[in-house]
Amino acid sequence: MTRIDFHSNVPDKLAYACRLVRKARAADCRVVLLAPDRQTLQALDEALWTFSDLDFLPHVAADDPLAARTPVILAESDQTALPHHQILINLTAATPAHFARFERMFEIVSSEESDRLAGRERYRYYQQRGYPLTHNVADKA
Repeated sequence: MTRIDFHSNVPDKLAYACRLVRKARAADCRVVLLAPDRQTLQALDEALWTFSDLDFLPHVAADDPLAARTPVILAESDQTALPHHQILINLTAATPAHFARFERMFEIVSSEESDRLAGRERYRYYQQRGYPLTHNVADKA
């Protein structure tokens, strides 16, 4: 059963996702980042290249020919075929259709009202279905 970790009150979802990816890669995990749209996906792509001078986080889009050999995959649709299912980082406001294929999922929720409300709905959805949940409140620093 997928383990689900909620991280709420996140001031910058992209920077936070980059830090989670860095931590996951340090543990040799394979990651899929699910973005809500093409614009966010492009911003995430750039952020992964630029957020740290000391870290290299190889990543490609889910439809890239190198996706099967790349540890970090960027997707804007949960209907996209994915090469691995270890960790999913959800940056969307929706419950990913195939989240249960993953060993672990991180739900990143900002402090914006609409995002908080959507996050609460997703939390209840997983809770009602018996998924193991944890909740971390991000520091405001």
